[in-house]
Amino acid sequence: MPKQVDHEGRRRQIADAVCALVDERGLGAVTLRDVAIRAEVSMGAVQRCFRTKEEMLRFALAHVGERVTERVRARLAAGPTRSAAGELGLVAGEVALLREEHRAEARVWLAFVAAAAVDAGLARTLRSSYAALEELVARLTAEASGGAPWARTEARALLALADGLTAHVLIGHRTAAEAEEVLRAHLDGLRERR
Repeated sequence: MPKQVDHEGRRRQIADAVCALVDERGLGAVTLRDVAIRAEVSMGAVQRCFRTKEEMLRFALAHVGERVTERVRARLAAGPTRSAAGELGLVAGEVALLREEHRAEARVWLAFVAAAAVDAGLARTLRSSYAALEELVARLTAEASGGAPWARTEARALLALADGLTAHVLIGHRTAAEAEEVLRAHLDGLRERR
């Protein structure tokens, strides 16, 4: 009897291998052969899951975005009841990937962001990931601001600030503590606008 394979589980396993390789060597160095070795599957298994390298990379990018979004949702669900402003701070901190345990994920995310600037397929995938995060941040911003008309714009600004701080921490321009201070100051300004 043929062995049953969890196709989606295998795709996520391969995406994790892609992310590990991107973290170690950069996006340009990812090959199907290296992904198969890292994922501990055959090249045929990789090719059965993904028709092209580009499809595999788009899936890996979406996988990273889903991990961040799910982690944010899980933290919101697990924590005690907070104000919308408190939840917004938690979300911004998670999205900025400032904690040491998320540093590899931050490197992978920014490698994909850079590549998406010249790759339309990656750009579409990235826009989808950002849209999911924007909806969550926009809802919390609207609640924190009492439904202010500028809430959607503020949500977009907060996501852009989080991405920028991620880059600043990765290149050593800011420490994680300094970046968290910048986020707190921005969120305090939001509370004062209300």
